[in-house]
Amino acid sequence: MSGMDALRVFLVDDHAMFRAGVRAELGKRVNVIGEAGTVAAAVAAINAEKPDVVLLDVHMPDGGGRAVLEAVRRASPDVKFLALSVSDAAEDVIGLIRAGARGYVTKTISPDELADAVRRVAEGDAVFSPRLAGFVLDAFASRSEAPVADPELDQLTNREREVLRLLARGYAYKEIAKELFISIKTVETHVSNVLRKLQMSNRYELSRWAADRRLV
Repeated sequence: MSGMDALRVFLVDDHAMFRAGVRAELGKRVNVIGEAGTVAAAVAAINAEKPDVVLLDVHMPDGGGRAVLEAVRRASPDVKFLALSVSDAAEDVIGLIRAGARGYVTKTISPDELADAVRRVAEGDAVFSPRLAGFVLDAFASRSEAPVADPELDQLTNREREVLRLLARGYAYKEIAKELFISIKTVETHVSNVLRKLQMSNRYELSRWAADRRLV
């Protein structure tokens, strides 16, 4: 089995005929392990199957792709999402990327291009249809550089912020302890406090939170 064949992909779209078409074309190139047409069915199946990549429609009657993504992230943080939508609206693109999608392509994409996009997302790349990449760049470039009050960040002590920053960079507890000249037990206490204050459950969520605030 080739690398592409081994990629496990799940389809989420409320149009059964579209799912059938994607499965027929993409199934020649990757392993399409399942599909769903509603948010609830998608969340349950993705958490059970743990695919490598989810192809995610943006607009569905019961909440849309963002609802699927946000519901799955806590239970299955390693699953990657690639939005596949008829919409090329800037607000849809930015909304999905900020929610955690690794890319966004439109339904005009060719089967070969879609297969390549899936592979690249599975490998950790960010993938966009050409004109959509501009939306993302513009959105981040337009962010004010002036410091903005952040009530969540303000809850943390300076030491907790230092621990969080190193944790988000991939440091192990032992490495953090050595870097900050504190004990591993103290590191564990700081991490526990940060998780409690930010109401998160694991270091993956903390890393994403820190990256979103450019703390890394």
